[in-house]
Amino acid sequence: MKNKIHLKGQLGAFMRWPVILSVLLAVMNGAIYFISIHAGICMSIFLAVYLIAVVVIYFYYKPQIYNQLITFATQYGQIQRKLLKELKIPYALLDEEGRVIWCNRAFMKTTNTERRERKLIYHIFPEINKNILPQAGGEEKSSVHITHEERDYQVDMDLISLDRIIRTSELVDMDEYEGYLIAIYLFDETEINRYIRENKEQRLVAGLIYIDNYEEVLENVEEVRCSLLVALVDRKINKYIASMNGIVKKLEKDKYFVVLKERELPGMREGKFELLQDVKTVNIGNEIAVTLSIGLGLSGNTYSENYEYARTAIDLALARGGDQAVVKEREHISYYGGKTQQVEKTTRVKARVKAHALREFIEGKDKVIVMGHKMADMDSFGAAIGIYRAARVLGKRAYIVLNEVTITVRPLRDGFLDNPGYEPDMFVTGAQAMEMVDRQTVVVVVDTNRPSYTECSELLTRTPTIVVLDHHRQSNEYIENAVLSYIEPYASSACEMVAEILQYFDEGLKIKAMEADCLYAGMVLDTDNFMSKTGVRTFEAAAFLRRSGADITRVRKMFRNDMRSYKARAEAVRHAEVYEGFALSICPHENLESPTIVGAQAANELLNIVGVKASIVLTEYNHRTYVSARSIDEVNVQVMMERMGGGGHMSVAGAQLDCGVEEAMEVVKHTIDKMIEEGDL
Repeated sequence: MKNKIHLKGQLGAFMRWPVILSVLLAVMNGAIYFISIHAGICMSIFLAVYLIAVVVIYFYYKPQIYNQLITFATQYGQIQRKLLKELKIPYALLDEEGRVIWCNRAFMKTTNTERRERKLIYHIFPEINKNILPQAGGEEKSSVHITHEERDYQVDMDLISLDRIIRTSELVDMDEYEGYLIAIYLFDETEINRYIRENKEQRLVAGLIYIDNYEEVLENVEEVRCSLLVALVDRKINKYIASMNGIVKKLEKDKYFVVLKERELPGMREGKFELLQDVKTVNIGNEIAVTLSIGLGLSGNTYSENYEYARTAIDLALARGGDQAVVKEREHISYYGGKTQQVEKTTRVKARVKAHALREFIEGKDKVIVMGHKMADMDSFGAAIGIYRAARVLGKRAYIVLNEVTITVRPLRDGFLDNPGYEPDMFVTGAQAMEMVDRQTVVVVVDTNRPSYTECSELLTRTPTIVVLDHHRQSNEYIENAVLSYIEPYASSACEMVAEILQYFDEGLKIKAMEADCLYAGMVLDTDNFMSKTGVRTFEAAAFLRRSGADITRVRKMFRNDMRSYKARAEAVRHAEVYEGFALSICPHENLESPTIVGAQAANELLNIVGVKASIVLTEYNHRTYVSARSIDEVNVQVMMERMGGGGHMSVAGAQLDCGVEEAMEVVKHTIDKMIEEGDL
């Protein structure tokens, strides 16, 4: 159908004014007849002449007016087109398929194309695809950042409806016309990105370097050589930071403050912070190698905020056992190193201080709620029993949160039920604990420092007094609002830590034989019968529990399995495969009450195989896959499990995956391959 042209706007209204005036004159003519008939006749003659003149002039000049309008529009469009051609910003028009149908000179120069080539925009800029282009009926604007011939561009795209163009014309109007074009603009961001990058690289990185085992190392060195050892360590640190164009200021005998530019950080990351390994080569007769902890903070809004990030990072490095670097960039935290088992400190000063602090917190509150991690094991349960006894010695009501009772914990718990020496409500569920907790409650978390792993994480938001006692290395997720945090990765178990605290908690504290059994069982479990992670303080804590009435025979009976669990463990060992030095297996879960515990036992068994550096056993439970990882000394399984969303110790760690065991096995193998490729294994 042929398009019809209509005048619109003020021009259209102007062309209608003669008709409007003719109507007005006709009304006036009728009114004059009431005054004088002769005058009305004269007016009618004048009106007739006027109407004839208007009609003749309108139809005579209308084609000329339209021709002049079209001529003006054409000249106006040519001026616009010329301006677009000379526009310094690259500009092009695309059809609905993304093909370039017109572009200005700046666009041709930028893309090295000719106007007549009519290329698809996808072939010019691979980063742009059809899904990014504006679509009719969808988003009419879109933007994307691209790189073309080593220059950065921001590409803005606008949908232009042809019907809308015509209808918004100030001069003419046409019938409906379907179809659209896409206008594309290129804004060069190369320089501004370079300035942003340079500004980012020039930003300050605050850092702290601590010598982890300063006292322990110097104890084994002749006094005359101590200053030489310290000087060599100072030289290593200063030389490393100087190579990064940074500065070092020694704060204390074993603490350093570091400042450097952010541009140096990628090199430090790529080198895996080689200072950690380099400082271990300092040996002038010292039996223990020197280890460092490094904490770096960056991307803060102020220098002081970067320093706070560095303090958080160094605290995290120390809580994870030292001998590692932690980089905190706002909410993102990265870990490097951490392959050395932390040396056990023989002094108990810290345990005594923490015991006195815990006593003060409990004395100032009305009741105590103790909880461990989900699916509590003997270590978690035993530590909770120890804190329960401490609270009862001070005459405070105490409750232990226990939602799900595993097969290993059930014999221990049953010993307290219907026992006249204990309150019938000493064990509560998470829902019951939520009804009890208030601001006069102390919540003590044992054997975990991750809120999501606790029996009831909501309890942590109901009271300001939270105490954390744990022996696992700290991760990105930790309980931030704890008034007392006692995390010692070198400790064998949470039960060992609690046993030490009980010795300093109160002079008149006497734990019962059943409670001593629980604490002793937790230590036996986490040390694999005192074969791993044991130190002098481990055996001293065990001796204290033996003096308190712990019976080895009773504890051994607690560790016995039923026939189905034993067979499942044997099946997991029998079907294990060795992959890159790792013993991998899937533990059967059918007809098992606590398959995750059986999987952990199987992982321990696989370490007895010659040539196995570490073992990983997968177990399906409640539609999730539980990963149990174990090692002796060659592999840090904690770092591996952290990549899979878990955590733990260097030699004992785990994770939970929301997938099937077969898919989880592929994830494990991929993680092993990637860590070997990156040099972390």
